[in-house]
Amino acid sequence: MSDTAPLHPEPLHGGAAGLAARLAILGALLFLGVAGGLQLVRDDLAWQQATLSQYLRGPYGLLLRTMYCLLAVAIVALAMGLYVQLAPRARSAAPVLLLCAGSLALAGVAIGDSWLPQVAPDFHLMFHHVCAITAFLCVVSGMVVQAWRFRLDAAWRRHFPLAAAWSGACFVLLWVHALWPPAGRGWVQKLLIALIVAAMLLAGAWLHQAARRADGGAGR
Repeated sequence: MSDTAPLHPEPLHGGAAGLAARLAILGALLFLGVAGGLQLVRDDLAWQQATLSQYLRGPYGLLLRTMYCLLAVAIVALAMGLYVQLAPRARSAAPVLLLCAGSLALAGVAIGDSWLPQVAPDFHLMFHHVCAITAFLCVVSGMVVQAWRFRLDAAWRRHFPLAAAWSGACFVLLWVHALWPPAGRGWVQKLLIALIVAAMLLAGAWLHQAARRADGGAGR
């Protein structure tokens, strides 16, 4: 038996992290498939102008609301999976809390749009607006903070440049969409959502690879 410890030991959470990665990938793929498909079948909405939230009501609205909730669960799973897989010095509660708060707000958008418009239309407008803003701000901020933590883990440091650039681009696009009127159209919001969900796919793939390496190391 060797007394020499590895320089960068892998966290022994491969099983949990692998499950989280698969859930994140599945949730992201299903969301992109449904949201993308609705751009083709909802001919009552102009896809260039309509925000994705407008598809929550009307034909296939229940399906999209379900995908919103599934995506919220997938974001939480990804946040927790990354937390347990990263080296202890790279872990931080900040991205987990931000991503979980954003997920809760995202689910609030979907659940609120299911019955609030009929029961309390004025409150619904305020609730939807607050939840949507919170979801975007928390999720994108969580992405930025999580990317920054990658540099503190030797196994994840190689992912830091792309993760930082991607999350930074989402952060800039979020504020351009919010503050510049010409960028306030629906297609810009959908582009931002697509970039966020694509980042989930990428992070989920990285996490899946890391979990497999951890399982392989634990089996030796």
